[in-house]
Amino acid sequence: MAAQCAARSQLDPELPESAGRGIALTIDDGPHPEVTPRVLDLLDRHGAKATFFCIGNLARRYPQWVEAIVARGHAVENHSQRHWHNFSLLGPGALRREIEAAQDTLTGISGIRPLFFRAPAGLRNPFLEPVLCRLGLQLASWTRRGFDTRTRDAAAVTRRLLRGLAPRDILLLHDGHAARSTQGEPVVLEVLPAVLRAAADAQLQCITLRAALAPETAHPAQPAPLT
Repeated sequence: MAAQCAARSQLDPELPESAGRGIALTIDDGPHPEVTPRVLDLLDRHGAKATFFCIGNLARRYPQWVEAIVARGHAVENHSQRHWHNFSLLGPGALRREIEAAQDTLTGISGIRPLFFRAPAGLRNPFLEPVLCRLGLQLASWTRRGFDTRTRDAAAVTRRLLRGLAPRDILLLHDGHAARSTQGEPVVLEVLPAVLRAAADAQLQCITLRAALAPETAHPAQPAPLT
């Protein structure tokens, strides 16, 4: 059982071979009432899909943007309820409560139960995997990170993300906690168009994590049954 549990709870850093020329844009720390709508518009303009790792408390504050993410064909996944900076120091009980609260919040708003979890700042401890297994979640990491919460130079963030971009990459960007560029814009809004153009030029398709792991069914998943 432990081996089966480990296989279910850990997603490889890159997408599976079945994703073909797919790449995954993952966007963390939202929803943000000003940034998320503009990110959605950019994705629509380029015909791209993304996976949004949402914080439960922010989802509760801005449910309309969680609903919009799903309505526009993207995926909403679990990024914890409160995004505590000491997340990796929590014990198993506190981890379960924090992650399960976000599951309930996000499912209640979107009608779709998250399948993936990403830890705040990607930091985790040995207690996390059994908790994810019990909750039926897979841990999602990334292969490319632009550090767009720290770096104001949008060109530098873009270079980090695009250098050697290849099929099955998982890119990390942020709509929440986004750094501001030298022009005063959230960095993600300056970086995303360049990333989307580069992906199209390289004939790479931006897909959700759900679609990458289940291409025969793709996203959106069926809403969770009401209880």
